[in-house]
Amino acid sequence: MAATQTTMKADRPVGAQVVLARITMVIVSLFVLLNLSAALMVAGYQIYYDGLIYPGVNVWGIDLSGMTPDEAAAQLEGEFSYPQMSTITFRDGSNIWPITAGELGVHVDVSRTVQAAYEVGRRPALMPSLQEQAAAWQDSVSISPVIVFDQRAAEVYLQGIAAQINQTPQDATITLNGLEVVTTPSRVGRQVDVATTLARLNQMIGQLESGEINLTVVETPPAIANADEAAATINRVLAGDLELYIEGADENELGPWLASPEALAQMIVIEREPLADGSGETYSVRLNQGQMTAFLEPLAPNLARDPSDARFDINPDTLVLTPILPSQEGRRLDIPATVQLVNASLLSGERRVPLVFEIIEPNVADTDTGEDLGIVEMVSSATTFYYGSSANRRVNIREASSRFHGVVVMPGQDFSFNEYLGDVSLESGFESSMIIFDGRTIEGVGGGVCQVSTTVFQTAFYAGFPILERYPHGYRVGYYEVGEGAGMDATVYSPIVDFRFQNDTPYHLLLQVGMNVDQQTLTFSFYSTSDGRTVQKSGPQIDDIIPHGPPRYVENPSLAPGQVKQVDYAHDGSTVIIERIVYRDGAVLYSDVFRSNYVPWSAVYEVAPGYIPPGASSN
Repeated sequence: MAATQTTMKADRPVGAQVVLARITMVIVSLFVLLNLSAALMVAGYQIYYDGLIYPGVNVWGIDLSGMTPDEAAAQLEGEFSYPQMSTITFRDGSNIWPITAGELGVHVDVSRTVQAAYEVGRRPALMPSLQEQAAAWQDSVSISPVIVFDQRAAEVYLQGIAAQINQTPQDATITLNGLEVVTTPSRVGRQVDVATTLARLNQMIGQLESGEINLTVVETPPAIANADEAAATINRVLAGDLELYIEGADENELGPWLASPEALAQMIVIEREPLADGSGETYSVRLNQGQMTAFLEPLAPNLARDPSDARFDINPDTLVLTPILPSQEGRRLDIPATVQLVNASLLSGERRVPLVFEIIEPNVADTDTGEDLGIVEMVSSATTFYYGSSANRRVNIREASSRFHGVVVMPGQDFSFNEYLGDVSLESGFESSMIIFDGRTIEGVGGGVCQVSTTVFQTAFYAGFPILERYPHGYRVGYYEVGEGAGMDATVYSPIVDFRFQNDTPYHLLLQVGMNVDQQTLTFSFYSTSDGRTVQKSGPQIDDIIPHGPPRYVENPSLAPGQVKQVDYAHDGSTVIIERIVYRDGAVLYSDVFRSNYVPWSAVYEVAPGYIPPGASSN
């Protein structure tokens, strides 16, 4: 019983395996049959579309399915109208230039486009080809047309447009014609950027678009946008006369001075100058400095005023200074500053312009004190005698000496007698008296002035100041030898012959004059600060005496017969030597010698015409 069961279990698997094998064979057979059918279908598809464009292929929406290349080319040429029908418009503001793409050098390469459509589904490998064929059949494949753009044609066209648009920038101009201001407007420069515009056109054509392209135009502003402000400035300048005046002038001052619009027009200068922000230029207007200077220069000499130092009296006891002549500022016309002010004033519309002066301060102000100036003691004094002088000579001594009273000599200054003496004339207060001129005694204006110069010389001599210039008289004069003896005189004859000394101390020097009418003396006193100087005088040493000649007689029609008038006195000629040693604090500072050569001089008498005094010769 057990053996029988085992046999039955072994028989069942054999039957199932046979069934499974048969099923498998059926499936494989079906699979092979299906693949064979598919292969036959694909092969048939390939054979059918051999030489034709596969289904689903189009160019820019134009279906080329199943067409031969020639048929496709004909189809494209008939239906693809972009180059001929698409209009591209170039715009510059309100100006437009429409043109077709074809006229700009655009056309379709039909052959290459058809070739691209034909190559869809025809790859070197089978599977990619079949995949493309399936995609075209199922979803369609759109091929972009091959566009050829000859930019030379477009560039020529754009250059033509540029010729209508391009313009160079033009500055505003301004000219002055007489009194008329003429201006012209500016113009912005414009230049078509052809390269940039071509790039934008290329992009539009590449996308087969039509429409409007704004031209790229580069604008260049003019350097000077307008001349209106400069024109307004010139019109203000020429609106009337320029009036120059002295500010604070009294009735004795000169002026005013006028410059007419016609004269101002000749001086106007128009110049270009950069703007402060560097954004361009503008026109500046001014008066020509040279011409304005030429207008002002003739005024300067009459407007100049030298500063005037204060003069003082000094109390000999308290040594307090009292001003007797106030100081006064000097002035000099500052032409460059005046030109600058005139320009600034005229440009702002101001027509009355004050002259600008450079103020010159006096060396000695009337507010200075003795301590300020170092005038704290008397350092020298000298007295000369003029008794026997005529009334006119005494007038001249008084007038001349008054011009030195209160004078302050600066430290280091060279004192000039003639500078302070000034004009010697009848008009300035002098009288006619006897003077020594050209080796003889004659009637002349200012006789007696040498009394003053001699007194100043002697005062400077004993003050120990260096004597820079001193001349003796032609012959010895008795007035000057009283007290000091011969060789201590000093003659002057402005402006040829001067007396000068130097204040070589660091202190100011005050001159004081005293005239004693009763004693007929003239005294000069110098006040300053002593630096320890003392003076030793030697002489006079008188040598080479030459006796004077006999009297001379000169006819004078105003004298009565027998009347004789002595007008000059006899003097022997001689050489007189004076030596001076100046000490300071006991040491020799310097020494000098004063040599005077006097000629002999005969007495001179005036007589009536034809009268010969007793003892006189007929000559």
